[in-house]
Amino acid sequence: MLDRFRHIWAAVMAPPARLLLRLRVPPDTVTWIGTVLVVAASLLTIPRGYLWQGGLLVLVLVLSDGLDGQMARMSNRSTAYGAFLDSSLDRIADGAVFGASLLYFAGPGRSQTWAAVSLWALIAGQVTSYVKARAESLGLDGSGGVAARADRIVVIFVGLELAGIGVPYALQVAVLALALLGTWTVGQRMRRAWCSSQTSI
Repeated sequence: MLDRFRHIWAAVMAPPARLLLRLRVPPDTVTWIGTVLVVAASLLTIPRGYLWQGGLLVLVLVLSDGLDGQMARMSNRSTAYGAFLDSSLDRIADGAVFGASLLYFAGPGRSQTWAAVSLWALIAGQVTSYVKARAESLGLDGSGGVAARADRIVVIFVGLELAGIGVPYALQVAVLALALLGTWTVGQRMRRAWCSSQTSI
């Protein structure tokens, strides 16, 4: 849903991308640093109950994720490996964010039920990305769906921020929504891949 705003965010990322290029920082280095920071911010804050602080840090770091791609395009250094690296490390970063929510419910949140729902949301998010990548590797169209990566990040951010300021069940609603929307998106992408396979026959 939020993919339609990609061009706006690209314009926002342009100035810092130019600065890093002038400093001769390689795009792949930015990819690695961003992932390490997301993982560290997630696992050092959210499981300890620092929800709004962790959510804010994660949002800032994840939103800067497009910086490496912007740098690669601006310097004409876009490569297949760079795209592969970015996508692979995105899965690690996502796993850390949603895994941190699971650890919160298993610890300070004291709820095995919501820990399980968080696990469901984590798996649904990972499979959403896998279905698209696998479909494309087979020459099929596995894109689309109601909850792409940007949508999932915004939902978990809102849940963390509201829970952090004391809104009851905000994080629970967020992870349940992510689990349901992620599952629905997997179904949408699998159907799209099936439809594209029929048109190619």
